[in-house]
Amino acid sequence: MVGSGAGFATDRPDGAVAVVQALAAAAGPRYLVYETLAERTLAFAQLRALRGEAGYLDRLTEFLEPVLADCLRHGIRIVANFGAADPAGACEAIAALLRRLGLPPVRLAYVSGDDVLTGAARPQLERALAEQALDLEGVVAANAYIGAAGIAEALQRGAEIVVTGRVADPSLVLGPLVHAFGWAWDDWDRLAAGTLAGHLLECGTQVTGGYFADPGLKEVPDLANLGFPIGEISSDGAIVITKPAGTGGRVDLATVKEQLLYEIGDPAAYLTPDVVLDLTGVALASEGPDRVRVTGARGRPCPATLRALVCRRGGWLAEAEISYAGPNAAARGRLALDILRRRLARLGIERLQGDLIGLCSAFNDDE
Repeated sequence: MVGSGAGFATDRPDGAVAVVQALAAAAGPRYLVYETLAERTLAFAQLRALRGEAGYLDRLTEFLEPVLADCLRHGIRIVANFGAADPAGACEAIAALLRRLGLPPVRLAYVSGDDVLTGAARPQLERALAEQALDLEGVVAANAYIGAAGIAEALQRGAEIVVTGRVADPSLVLGPLVHAFGWAWDDWDRLAAGTLAGHLLECGTQVTGGYFADPGLKEVPDLANLGFPIGEISSDGAIVITKPAGTGGRVDLATVKEQLLYEIGDPAAYLTPDVVLDLTGVALASEGPDRVRVTGARGRPCPATLRALVCRRGGWLAEAEISYAGPNAAARGRLALDILRRRLARLGIERLQGDLIGLCSAFNDDE
């Protein structure tokens, strides 16, 4: 059983509490997974590291503190991409948290190897940039989306908490499943099923109705108490998506279908570093309130190359607001924009986007 503790870096730390309670009451291997590393989150972390600051997710203690003792008490292992630009530093921060809470030391592990700017893959990075008429000047960081193997190995070695940097989001769930079930790395259909489970869980409450909600069209009950998702995965790759009893939200065919297709380009070839996932034969079935069974994932051998995120310095972005009221507010706002354009042009700043919020700000109408 795998529960989601977060779907993004600024998610609610209390969301994992009900998930951990549900995991604690279950039998078998149980894992709590935190997915907190969007592309810009990693870029900001790399910039902090370059300034000599902490390069890991600075909110990791907020996420872990409400549930850490219960996870250790009930044997629930934690897998999280808190590491960002410094997975080793994240482990040190977790060790410090354990000491502060008076908890016994645990076996911590971190997964490295995603940094291609300073690692052995730097020549490949240079060639890839050259193909785009770019060079390394201005590159802040470059991280490959690595797969689940390091996570599975860390768990196999007895790690109770595994921290990663840039791994593919579904790999955070696939790694624990490979470890728990002993799946082979060429068992493509089961790897595809584990990847699909990760894809459904990776965005946290999206699959339980969070982003799905649309008043009057797609109602979701008790969003203020929205529950985080849980995946019940069997050794044959069958998946049941659910959520903790008594929490808000909904898990049904509609919510699962939306998340199933989220960020999918080719449904027959969803590329990950672990497997190529084919969704075209996936079937959903309701198993009762807030329970959806997902089957039919198929897999093919993983791609020969990895995707990489390259962060470059792109200059500065500034934002300012000014308020006008009265019957001629729109004209006054346009006058202010005209003044700004003229003044900024003298400084060599040519790009300015101006939105008249309250009149129309969805289509860059005053750019």
